[in-house]
Amino acid sequence: MDLAISSVKKKVKKMEYVYAAMLLHSAEKEIDEKSVSGVLTAAGVDADKGRVKALVASLGSVDIGEAMATAIAAPAASAAAPAASGGGDAAEAPAAAAEEEPEEEAGGFEGLGSLFG
Repeated sequence: MDLAISSVKKKVKKMEYVYAAMLLHSAEKEIDEKSVSGVLTAAGVDADKGRVKALVASLGSVDIGEAMATAIAAPAASAAAPAASGGGDAAEAPAAAAEEEPEEEAGGFEGLGSLFG
């Protein structure tokens, strides 16, 4: 049990950097090292300068708005696929949707989170 909690905490620590960048993007602010560090500090996080620098550098070529839209649309598209197929049991559709819930929780930003190991 402690291993699972530790694993979740590590993922949260990795994602808080991405969340800071997403917050800045949503606020239409510049995503640079100073602003990402500022958001993390304001949230009570001891920002690792190396991680901040790596995040900012890697986001230079990413359209964050498009990445967020794709991540939001992906779970909706996968949930619509079983319903669109028509044939098959109605009981199978909820089971398939339940199997895909862990992907929804990740929010589709696994790629950005993987920047930090």
